[in-house]
Amino acid sequence: MSERYTITTAIHYPNGRPHIGHAYEMIAADAIARFQRQAGREVFFQTGTDEHGLKMVQTARDKGVSVRALADEMSSYFSQMADGLNISCDRFIRTVEPQHYRASQAIWEAMAAAGDLYLDRYEGWYSVRDEAFYEEKELTEGEGGARLSPQGTPVTWTAEETWFFRLSKYQQPLLDHYAANPDFIRPESRRNEVLRFVEGGLVDLSVSRTSFDWGVPVPGSDGHVMYVWVDALTNYLTGAGYPDDHERMARYWPADCHVIGKDIVRFHAVYWPAFLMSAGIELPRQVFGHGFVLNRGEKMSKSVGNVVDPMDLANAFGVDALRYFLLRDINWGQDGSYSPRAIALRANADLSNSFGNLAQRTLAFIAKNLEGALPEAGRTEPADAALLAMVEAANAEFRALFADQALTPAIEAWMRGVFACNQYIDAQAPWGLRKTDPERMHAVLGTLVRAIRLLAITILPVIPEAAGRLLDQIGAEARDHAALADDGWYARLAEQGFRIAAPVPIFPRIEVPDEEDAA
Repeated sequence: MSERYTITTAIHYPNGRPHIGHAYEMIAADAIARFQRQAGREVFFQTGTDEHGLKMVQTARDKGVSVRALADEMSSYFSQMADGLNISCDRFIRTVEPQHYRASQAIWEAMAAAGDLYLDRYEGWYSVRDEAFYEEKELTEGEGGARLSPQGTPVTWTAEETWFFRLSKYQQPLLDHYAANPDFIRPESRRNEVLRFVEGGLVDLSVSRTSFDWGVPVPGSDGHVMYVWVDALTNYLTGAGYPDDHERMARYWPADCHVIGKDIVRFHAVYWPAFLMSAGIELPRQVFGHGFVLNRGEKMSKSVGNVVDPMDLANAFGVDALRYFLLRDINWGQDGSYSPRAIALRANADLSNSFGNLAQRTLAFIAKNLEGALPEAGRTEPADAALLAMVEAANAEFRALFADQALTPAIEAWMRGVFACNQYIDAQAPWGLRKTDPERMHAVLGTLVRAIRLLAITILPVIPEAAGRLLDQIGAEARDHAALADDGWYARLAEQGFRIAAPVPIFPRIEVPDEEDAA
C-alpha cells in the first residue's frame, strides 16, 4: 500500500447555493479521507468551486451583479458548508485563483505541443445548464418539439470559431487503458456506460469559446477563453502543484480517487484522461461516479420546490446524524432517497438506541458505582473474549469493506459489533452483579469499555465529532487506526488514576417529524 493517498471531490458549480447532493459528495469523500488517514497514509483531500462558464455569466446578469461578485458570494456558501459538515479537506480550491490560471494554461500549452489542438468553426448543440456539447444522436425530443440533452436539459444551436481538441485520436488509447485498468471507472455500471460511449466513436471536442470572456484566456489566442471543463478538470492538477512544484506533484499525483456525481462521469473518464494523455501526465487511478440523492424518491428541482439546504438538515438533526444517514442508507454508487423523517429514524435506531445507549449505560454505571474508576481485571469468563473477538471481527470487516468503497455494507458490519455488545450487556447484567459478584461485574464492565473504544475508533471516519467525544470520555486519546491494537492504554490509564465522569449522552434522541410536516 502506498504511503500517500490523494482524493478529490468534483468542484461544485456555484451558480446556486449548495444542495444535499453537494453535501453527500463532500461527506463521503471526507469519510474516505479520514479512513485512509487512520490507515496511516498521508492524505491530500481537495474540494472547491468551479466558477467559470456561461451559466455563471447568465446568472450574474439575471441578478444584476458582476460575475466575480457572484462567484465570491456563492463560493463562500460552499466553503461554509464544508466547515459546517466537518469536512477535513486540505485544500478548498477556487478556479479564479492565479495559480489555477497558470496550471490551466500550462496544460493547454502541453496539449498544443502534442499537436492536439487546432482552430476551426464549431456548429452544434450546446447545453448551457450542463456546460456540455452533444451530438444529434444523443438528443431527445421534449414538449413542443424542443431538443433536450441526455440529462433532459435544453440545448441550443451554437456556431462560433473555436479551438478543437483531437479527442478522436484517443479513442483506442482510452479503450486500452480501461481494459488494462478495470477499476479505473467505478462502479461497474458507470464503467459500462463509458465503454459504450467510447466504443461508439469519439469526435473532436470544442475547447474554447468566443461568445463571452469569463474564463481562463487561451494562451496566444486573443478573444478565446477555455471551455469551462478544460479549466475545471485541471483543478486537480493545480492542487497537486502543477506545473511548477515538481516535488509536490511527485507527492500527490496521480490522484487515487476522483469522487464525482454520475452525471459528469463522461468528463472525468473520457475527456480528462484524454487531456492528460495528450499532456504527458499520468492518469488518476480511479474515477468513482456516485448516484443521486433524491428527496423522497424525487430528483431535486427548484420548480418542484423540494430543494433543501443541507445545513438546515444538519442544524435540525446534528451533523453526525446527517453524515451517518447519508453513508448508511444510500448505497455508495447508487441513487438513494432521504427525508427528514428517515434521517431521524435512522439516527435514533442506530446511534441513540444502539451505540449511544450502550455507551451511556456502561459509562454511567461506572461513574455511579465505581466512582468513575476504570474497572479492575475481575473474574473473566469465555463470553468476554468471545465478545471482543466478535467486535474485532466486525471492525475488520468494516475496514475491508470501507477500503473497497463499500461504505453502506461496512457500516452494517460495524453495527453487528454494536448489537453483539448490547446482547452481551443484557446477558451479563452488571447491575445485578454489583451485589452478587463484584469481581465478575468488573470483568464485564472492563470488557465493555474495551469494546466501546474499538467501535468508536472504527466509526470515527463516519461520525468524527461524536465518536471523538466518546473516546474522550473513556480517556482513549489515540484515535488512529494503529490504536485499534491494545498497546496497554487501559493499564496506563488505570495507573494514572483516570476516572470516567458522569457521561453526557453522545447521541440524544431526535424528535421524529411527521412526513407531511418535514419540508
